[in-house]
Amino acid sequence: MSHAHLQQRTWPYPRWVAHRGAGQLAPENTLAAFRAGAALGYRMFECDVKLSADGVPFLLHDATLERTSNAQQALSEGLSPVAGDHPWGRLALLDAGSWHSRSFAGEPMPTFEAIARYCRHNGFFLNVEIKPTPGTEHHTGLVVAQHAARLWHGAATAPLLTSFEVAALEGARHAEPDLPRGLLLESLSPGWLEMAQRLACVAVVCDYLCWDSNSVAQASHAGLRTLSYTVNDVESANRLIALGTDGIITDRLDLFAPSC
Repeated sequence: MSHAHLQQRTWPYPRWVAHRGAGQLAPENTLAAFRAGAALGYRMFECDVKLSADGVPFLLHDATLERTSNAQQALSEGLSPVAGDHPWGRLALLDAGSWHSRSFAGEPMPTFEAIARYCRHNGFFLNVEIKPTPGTEHHTGLVVAQHAARLWHGAATAPLLTSFEVAALEGARHAEPDLPRGLLLESLSPGWLEMAQRLACVAVVCDYLCWDSNSVAQASHAGLRTLSYTVNDVESANRLIALGTDGIITDRLDLFAPSC
């Protein structure tokens, strides 16, 4: 049996995935967001991981710091706004909560290790989007995969590593070929299936509008699981469930009860 078909038969992840933790109810990509999602019954979370200048994997979506931290006030004038240009010791001091609401003031950006320990302790599942600083794609994929293998050593279910960046997935595959990978796509352009297969992915994760009966059938026939981002209305969710897709990534944790 092929690796892809084995993965399809033994798919371990829940259908419902909390986007960036609970990235609208709490500051995205923080431990507070994970706790908010867990309080609503979610057992699987999606987050973004990149590297600090000194190689520490941590959670942040954007390449730059301004939107989701107090970096503009905290960093000295003239320092780079690019997160990956700073050592972890500097990033760890930033406030990643006040931008969302006053009740989260002082919430830090977490390391990948901190989130891993939280998920493992609670039996939660994780979808790690490898989000490299531009120019570091292969290296980031390699390092994140190495850390994931270490942090989930002995666990029944490893995290699902995904990325829009082919080089990041190649780096992850090179470092830890046995970790499950998923190709993130904005559209199903020609060659999408072949690319996922070339990267030995177990899943394709794409904009929810891309999935129809034909594309789902193509992926399923190739032994690939089908996941969607970011699904925030009931009609779209029902359509994807009826199509037989495998994962729904949502911001609307208040709208969907993760029953499975």
